[in-house]
Amino acid sequence: MSNKINIGLFGYGVVGESLHHVLTHSKTVDAQISKICVKQKNKKRSLSADHFSFDKEEIINDRDINLVVELIDDADEAYTIVKRCLENGKSVVSGNKKMLAHHLEELIKLQEETNTSLLYDASACGSIPIIRNIEEYYDNDLLKSVTGILNGSSNYILSKIFNEGLDYKIALKQAQELGFAESNPSLDVDGFDSLYKLIIIATHALGTYVEPHKVFNYGISNISLDDIQYAREKNLKIKLVAQVLKLDQESFTMFVIPRLVRPDKYIYNVEDEYNGVVIQGEFYDKQFMFGKGAGGYPTGSAVLSDITARSHNYKYEYKKKKYFKQLEYRTDHEIEVYLRYRNIVDFSHFDFENISEKYSGRNTSYVVGTIKLSNLLKIKSILPKLDVFLAYIKN
Repeated sequence: MSNKINIGLFGYGVVGESLHHVLTHSKTVDAQISKICVKQKNKKRSLSADHFSFDKEEIINDRDINLVVELIDDADEAYTIVKRCLENGKSVVSGNKKMLAHHLEELIKLQEETNTSLLYDASACGSIPIIRNIEEYYDNDLLKSVTGILNGSSNYILSKIFNEGLDYKIALKQAQELGFAESNPSLDVDGFDSLYKLIIIATHALGTYVEPHKVFNYGISNISLDDIQYAREKNLKIKLVAQVLKLDQESFTMFVIPRLVRPDKYIYNVEDEYNGVVIQGEFYDKQFMFGKGAGGYPTGSAVLSDITARSHNYKYEYKKKKYFKQLEYRTDHEIEVYLRYRNIVDFSHFDFENISEKYSGRNTSYVVGTIKLSNLLKIKSILPKLDVFLAYIKN
């Protein structure tokens, strides 16, 4: 592409405004934001009104704009924008992990057909450049697993609960006031944000795309004082963890679930809005990446990195998809879990393979045992309605 990058920006929220700030103060790339498309006409903004447009066609059809940056929170509209831009021969940088998780396979093909580039490192782990590292450094079949805290909002809440003794609702309110969690926090605390990021990471890590509804995810919104006490008695912390795991040379699995974490694990000390990712391989063992996973400037800086990469004509090669055998996604994998429940009706939904520990009390009960991911997937839709809490135990 030409040395000068003329950017058409969709969205001017926390991340969009932060991107404008870091781009203005960056000397690493010859780029400028030519037009900004937003939805709300009467909202007060830090730039004058002449910077903004309310018609997406003004960016999509502007021949002088050679890179589009999409930073809106509407996944359906983001998909329409990204697809139209790629079809029009414009490369795109996107931060919308929900949109990407649902349409990534289609968009990969569209890039190839239109000779464009879609970059989205900023969508997966905030300031951690996980996707480009997997693409370039781990571009072999030696990678065994990627495990991490991928959501800064839920990690902030859990840090406040375990380190400061705050109630869940108070910690959530703090996260919302700081801009780490949305007014409707379900995307973060129920594990969907981590799920979407995991799907994107897995596509690059192992070369196989899996649709979101086929992956088990469960969050922290049902956590109780009983669960916190159990973890403390065992000298553990609870973290919301996503993992893609190679089972053998033919297959893999993936899931998002709160995890009871020992002090000797890397992610035990990942606190507040930070993310932490552990990459494990056949011969290089474990490598750990750490950085801020929430907030305008960290994410805006990650978007700037994608812009800079595109200025050098960078595009993802999807090496695992192109050059290696496609692995089979399986859900018959057994995991050991802690399940807290208050009535036997809720417990009856869980089909345990075996139970190694059981406690029954007047107000609460729990079991520790192994269960197949396929069983958890069957009851995924009703889990939020049950008075239970589930956490993965990894020895």
